[in-house]
Amino acid sequence: MNPWRGLRGLSREVWILCGAALINRAGTMVLPFLAIYLTQALGYSNSRAGVILALYGGMSLVASPISGRLCDRYGAATVMRASLVASALVMLAFPLAKSFPEVIAATVLLSMSGEMFRPANMAMLSDLAEGPLRKPAFALSRLAVNLGMSIGPAAGGFLTAISFPALFIVDGLTALAAAAVLIFVLRPPGRAAPVEAPGGRAQGAGRLIFGVFADRRVLLFFLLMLLPVIVFFQHVAAMPLYIMRDLGLSAGALGLLFTINTWLIIFVEVPLNTATAHWPHRRSLALGALLTGVGFGGMALATGPVSLAATIVVWTFGEMILFPGSLAYVADIAPPARRGEYIGIYSMTFGLCFTVGPWLGMEVLERAGGRVLWGATLVLGLLSAALMTRLPDPPEPQARVPA
Repeated sequence: MNPWRGLRGLSREVWILCGAALINRAGTMVLPFLAIYLTQALGYSNSRAGVILALYGGMSLVASPISGRLCDRYGAATVMRASLVASALVMLAFPLAKSFPEVIAATVLLSMSGEMFRPANMAMLSDLAEGPLRKPAFALSRLAVNLGMSIGPAAGGFLTAISFPALFIVDGLTALAAAAVLIFVLRPPGRAAPVEAPGGRAQGAGRLIFGVFADRRVLLFFLLMLLPVIVFFQHVAAMPLYIMRDLGLSAGALGLLFTINTWLIIFVEVPLNTATAHWPHRRSLALGALLTGVGFGGMALATGPVSLAATIVVWTFGEMILFPGSLAYVADIAPPARRGEYIGIYSMTFGLCFTVGPWLGMEVLERAGGRVLWGATLVLGLLSAALMTRLPDPPEPQARVPA
């Protein structure tokens, strides 16, 4: 049996959308080197650079729900195109900002414009791939992003040796190239017709951005997702520190361990989600959360490269099942006319976890040690998995009308 056979059902537009994401991510060079640019090229202190990076992250939390609401009103394709063009223009102009207020203004514009792309991208994928095709489509999108991210930062490292402004120029030009693909090649799908509320008013019309929280089903899901996602983001700070400081491995060994995650995603995630596309949502979400918790929890018993590699394999499988599955669940549970709003809040929860998770993990590691931290991740994973089995099923899919 061909494990990639499920991709045959994906439309031409899905492949174009993933190709545009690949082009955009292949040019991701500024963010990985922004702190270096601020401190070395502009001469800012570490604290000032930290403020600017924190500002970027904070504005991304605002951009996600706004992007979702704009998708519902104007269409995801329009938001993606505008995001790419606007972020490219800001990127090309960023080196002109020299003073601290100018850099702050440029950072706000860059975060607001650039971070609107991801929710819109996920919302359009939800429209393009329905039912059992959603998990493979989201997995293919993650593959494109990971392939792009394996190119962009590596190329950016070489460009910094030549010229810091070159980072912004190449990043901006690739964003424009991705925008050109979406403008000239992509045909957007029809948009969902508004669903009439009992009073005769279309749902979503004039609603506040956070009106999605009135839906108790999705609110429960977002709260449950906080647990395994916070656990997952321990790979950003606490896990590398623990491996190098407490277990005594070198930076080179750490880098090799991380390649296990990358290669599994590249070669396994798409066929894995194709094979599990017909699984009930609760099974996928519970298993993904369980494997995430068990993988990170297992680090409490790891003593060397082999045992660490085994834990990374486990939590990578959790990641590969949980993230496409959670996106598919949000897309299925959201009213079609408000799907962008729901996915925008979903994206915002990831930004919140990225803001809180690494800091919280480092605090626990420093104050209580690795065994307590990894034991806590196991408990959070088990708790989330148990509660995921109680999630309600999505409603029956509603028809989409031509644009």
